[in-house]
Amino acid sequence: MNIGEAAKASGVTAKMIRYYESTGLLRPAARRGNGYRDYGAVDVHELRFIRRARGLGFEMVEIAELLSLWRDRNRASRDVHRVASGHIEALQTRIAEMQGMVDTLSNLVTCCHGDDRPDCPILADLGGGVGAGQPLEPANKRRQHA
Repeated sequence: MNIGEAAKASGVTAKMIRYYESTGLLRPAARRGNGYRDYGAVDVHELRFIRRARGLGFEMVEIAELLSLWRDRNRASRDVHRVASGHIEALQTRIAEMQGMVDTLSNLVTCCHGDDRPDCPILADLGGGVGAGQPLEPANKRRQHA
């Protein structure tokens, strides 16, 4: 099948298929006499594998390792377990970081009156606590006041 058909069958765009081939994640497709790529059922299955792994948030290097393990019928499942466990730890770290962001922003939103006043704790925090949300004066203007 051509790249468009492989894209439709796998749910991966033709652009991403080309990218995966260029990075070596996906083996280069066979070529027809006219030079067009020719994908088979195994290629489509690997593309679905990649799409699913990306959907679970695996990094490209992890996907490459998992795909290599998937292709190797003599693999040890502990190797797959190690990659997946490491990814879980990375996800838990990201979740904790994002929860910290939510907590901080929630606190700032609670402190902000959200009215017509110009002072704003959200902008003050983003600005490093300077000027209660007022824009910083350019350095050349400050020197004139001194």
